[in-house]
Amino acid sequence: MLNCQKNKFSLSEEYTYLNCATMSPNLKTVEIAGIEAVRMKSEPYNIKVNEFYQPVEQLKKSFARLINVADFERVAIIPSVSYGMGNVVNNIKPGKKKTIIMVDEQFPSNYYVWEKLANKYDLKIKSISASQSESRGADWNQKILEAINDDTVAVTLGHVHWADGTKFDLKAIRQKTQQHDALMIIDGTQSVGAMSFDVQELQPDALIVGGYKWLLGSYGLGLAYYGPYFDGGEPIEENWINRYKSENFQNLVNYQAKYKPKANRYCVGENSNFILIPMLNTAINQLLEWGTESIQEYCNSLITKPIQQFIDMGCQVEDAAYRGNHLFGVRLNNDFDMEQLKAIIAKENIYVSFRGTAVRISPHVYNEVKDFENLIACFETARKKKVYYS
Repeated sequence: MLNCQKNKFSLSEEYTYLNCATMSPNLKTVEIAGIEAVRMKSEPYNIKVNEFYQPVEQLKKSFARLINVADFERVAIIPSVSYGMGNVVNNIKPGKKKTIIMVDEQFPSNYYVWEKLANKYDLKIKSISASQSESRGADWNQKILEAINDDTVAVTLGHVHWADGTKFDLKAIRQKTQQHDALMIIDGTQSVGAMSFDVQELQPDALIVGGYKWLLGSYGLGLAYYGPYFDGGEPIEENWINRYKSENFQNLVNYQAKYKPKANRYCVGENSNFILIPMLNTAINQLLEWGTESIQEYCNSLITKPIQQFIDMGCQVEDAAYRGNHLFGVRLNNDFDMEQLKAIIAKENIYVSFRGTAVRISPHVYNEVKDFENLIACFETARKKKVYYS
């Protein structure tokens, strides 16, 4: 099993950071890569033509390895999830189908584009909500499967729910969508990099991933996989670098009607980003060295005892089969006052998130046992104040 990797980050000992689902800290190597890249532009005469292309290709290959894609040309460089989803929705032709399926309280970047598609084609968005039963994760997955039928245009959701980490059975969902000739579009922002995602096994039609969370990259750069459905599609912008033979600078004004093949057409303009590309590539190479299974194993070693402590305090935590070890929600019972708990946690310089009715906790390999001991102590203090002093 991995040892704690905190020495690879610049996190202060004064803070307990259990909030990678909001934003990851930089690896020291990523910080160095960024500084070196910033300095490079101070001497632009040293930037060679191949540096517009080669680092981008390296990043695509690294990401393809991470998600088990044989052909790196199915990977596109994107600035955000909304951009990646925009390319998806721009190329969907619903035909006679009338329903888009998503999960309740989905992140807005994977909602608004679908709302636009629904308005354009007079489609219905069916949002599948979770029950409050003890088998919440299993029930939620079953409701999604039952909703898929011949009228389904697409199922679009995260691998895990962004607010509480509930894990969705993508393999079962993919099998059901294939039976009914529906698309499966995945927002992998809250899982890819920390949890195994195998494109060859799951066969999504598209996978869109923001880079600044579990990929350990910077804000403003992400990655996307586009499957065969999107070959020959129309990108949401027209830029020179996505066009056929754009590597030849002298030939750029001989305008090309053709795009580069496969997912290349969906890359954002100025995707050679000389600062963010090497930073994200450095981060993904570190993830590949650790391995997502090792990350899950390490996080599991941190959370097993605390989760039982949360349960013993009367809180609700999703069953292990329906959550990842890197991201989970703790739902409070009446023994807690949410605002009081927030204040206690903030006073102790502990960083978690509060999403809906859940306290969202998202550890990584830089965390250690004492981080959870500090958090549990806050819960115990808040519970005593509510139970004994209110």
